Amino acid sequence: MTTTISRALKYAVLLVPLSGMMLGCQSRLTRDPEFAAVRPPLPPAQPEANGAIYQNGFDMRLFEDVKARRVGDILVVQLVENTTSSKSNETTINKSTSTSIDNPTVFGTSPEFDLPGFFPLANTSNVNLETSLSSDHEFSGDSSSDQSNNLDGTIAVSVVEVLPNGNMMVRGEKRMTLNQGNEYVRISGIVRPTDVLANNTVLSTQIADATITYTGEGPTDASNVLGWLAKFFISAIMPF
Repeated sequence: MTTTISRALKYAVLLVPLSGMMLGCQSRLTRDPEFAAVRPPLPPAQPEANGAIYQNGFDMRLFEDVKARRVGDILVVQLVENTTSSKSNETTINKSTSTSIDNPTVFGTSPEFDLPGFFPLANTSNVNLETSLSSDHEFSGDSSSDQSNNLDGTIAVSVVEVLPNGNMMVRGEKRMTLNQGNEYVRISGIVRPTDVLANNTVLSTQIADATITYTGEGPTDASNVLGWLAKFFISAIMPF
């Protein structure tokens, strides 16, 4: 008895630091390279000053606004997503089969006979050829899904490429740690320069080929995920 208690205490001591390491790994934010920002290209080498006030080759735009237009510029996306969807399926299948064969009449007589001794029904006498078979199958399935999403807020993204027609490919990621879980907001897509407002913001509904992801990880997010055994019982491979 003492040996068993000692082993249990030893395992408990080993599990305490291990559980702490696992919690530490869960709270560490991870970066997704698909949504990483890019650095702007290096400016060309500047020529030597010739004494003039305005030097040729210096990147000075005296009549431009603060709108993003070059690789590496920052653009603020206003999230105004609001979607609602509903889906319902119902299937009912009934199948019934019944077959009956009466004992035939041969020359005005219905044949009856005794089975040989090695048959399971050998002790039954006066057996005839009358046969009856029936089966009944029924299947009923019902499923419904209602989903409503509302995403508000802002996220800053960077311009990663300027297309030949002037449109900008943007992407960005926001990482937050809340209590014991991590939250990630990721967005990417194509923005037209004409859709960018004067304050350097653009609505998320005006982003073409938009990919907007709002995910989380940690104990709170894991509690909303079905276990592998529960997934098996509701999967298509479940035979019953």
